[in-house]
Amino acid sequence: MKKWNSHPKHTLICTVGTSLFYPNLIGLPSPKNYESWLNKQPSQDRAYLSPEFVTNLKKNWTESQQKSTGDGCADLIIRALQSIAQLLTQLPGTTRLCGAEINSIADLITREYCTSNCKLYFCHSATESGRNIANILAHYYRRNDRAVVTHEIEDLQDDDPKRFRTKGLRNLAKTIGQIVRESGSEFCAINATGGYKAQIAIAVLMGQALGIPVYYKHERFSEIVAFPPMPISLDFELWQHNSGLLEALQRNDVLNWDDFAEDWDEKMEVMVERVEVDGQIYIELSPTGQIFHDTFKNRFDASKNECLPPPIDPPRKIKPSLTDHGWGNAREPILNFSRTITDQCPYVRQCRTHYWNPDLSQATRFRLQSEQIEGIFSNGSWTVKFYVDTSANTSGQRAACIADLNQRLANWI
Repeated sequence: MKKWNSHPKHTLICTVGTSLFYPNLIGLPSPKNYESWLNKQPSQDRAYLSPEFVTNLKKNWTESQQKSTGDGCADLIIRALQSIAQLLTQLPGTTRLCGAEINSIADLITREYCTSNCKLYFCHSATESGRNIANILAHYYRRNDRAVVTHEIEDLQDDDPKRFRTKGLRNLAKTIGQIVRESGSEFCAINATGGYKAQIAIAVLMGQALGIPVYYKHERFSEIVAFPPMPISLDFELWQHNSGLLEALQRNDVLNWDDFAEDWDEKMEVMVERVEVDGQIYIELSPTGQIFHDTFKNRFDASKNECLPPPIDPPRKIKPSLTDHGWGNAREPILNFSRTITDQCPYVRQCRTHYWNPDLSQATRFRLQSEQIEGIFSNGSWTVKFYVDTSANTSGQRAACIADLNQRLANWI
């Protein structure tokens, strides 16, 4: 059986905290307090922390904390940050003063959990400290010709707790999911040592859901630890049937709750956040929902050809059927949309409209209605609903069709 840590990973995704600044650099001593400060450092670190080194590091730290009031000052701050990085390269990576990120990465490489030249992705907060520490880390590792990418996670900040919870953590989940998709899950590991506790929790949950190892190193731990694989149960069928809702939330950020109330599944509650605006309830994707959606998108992309029903011979496909309504200017967009579905999806035989409302706006998506696949298409002012006839003859095949149709929507609207 393949072990969780069976081979070194080539891609390391790291959450970024502020321990390098607080308490490490902010706690650097003045010359008269140097001896007292040095005695508080780990005994194995003291030989590297000469008075000259500490004075130089403190000088650059002080310069890096100036407020930027122009290009000249901004350049000075960047130079100070890069000087800090250069000074830190003179220390062993295990030196506590280097901060949680450098300490943990050094341990991961020493224990061969990651390759010595692994590509590093740093996911940092949308704060000045987050940006500055990411700058130092990037310069620190690039000095040794390492491949480094920094990602600022939008809305991951500590000024607005609600925005942090609903948007920041979700954006972190999206970023990690994107890196894993682009890099290949079999080559990735997550270092969840740095950052807010909730940020670490999201990184752990992402790793468990995507099946990649997650590591953590507390400052009092003698070594880094791996979170063991957990038997997390995620409902693939639930995702298939609700892929339209999840894709629509990803496209639109927030949606009117009333559009989904009639066929709401209580299992989806944890996947969304509810917000009230002017007495109207809206829903948005929660961080858990983002992880759930990304996890099954990856799995479905890898296996959908095995799940979808057989293709229909082109001569047996039927042109779209529209009910007897006065469609006005909507007729051509509806016909074009229906033709695109029929032409591009091998398993679709025909699209047949059965509902029209010239004054209704709904989220465009596909869903299961009374054992039939139903499409909802809206331009923001009118809505049409139609049945999608396919070659599916089992509930599993219908669910796979719904998921595939919702995945394709981004290219159609």
